[in-house]
Amino acid sequence: MDQSPGRPGTGTEVAMRSPLDRLRHALSFEIIALLLIVPLGAAAFHMPMQDIGVVGIVSATIATLWNMLYNYLFDLALRRSTGTTLKSGLVRVLHAVLFECGLLVVLMPFIAWYLSISLWQAFVMDLSFAVFYMVYALIFNWAYDRLFPLPEWNRAAA
Repeated sequence: MDQSPGRPGTGTEVAMRSPLDRLRHALSFEIIALLLIVPLGAAAFHMPMQDIGVVGIVSATIATLWNMLYNYLFDLALRRSTGTTLKSGLVRVLHAVLFECGLLVVLMPFIAWYLSISLWQAFVMDLSFAVFYMVYALIFNWAYDRLFPLPEWNRAAA
């Protein structure tokens, strides 16, 4: 039997975020992002704020659900493969890119339909939003982890 510290089943379980913490994370992420993306998107794409607002709210709703599921599955896979949920810089980049790629595939048809634009225009718009969100996700998640660290991270830093 594997007795290495931090491994499941050894009495030193590796901590994962609670469902309420995941909800706080997802909601705060999306609310702050909407406050930034709606005026920026309306200005960048020369569209009414209410249209970008609807796209933003629908996208945020889908992204919030995806965020909670994706982060849980990512942390689970990370814990199983490395024994910890502590993310290196490279893992954070991978995390953000994979999240945005999945979201891009889901949101592009909705954006094209709602804004009555071509799939190519929707792709360019969605890709622009994805680049914004990748940078934003890296900054937000780093800040969130600093504000709300898991106990094992404090021990690792000591």
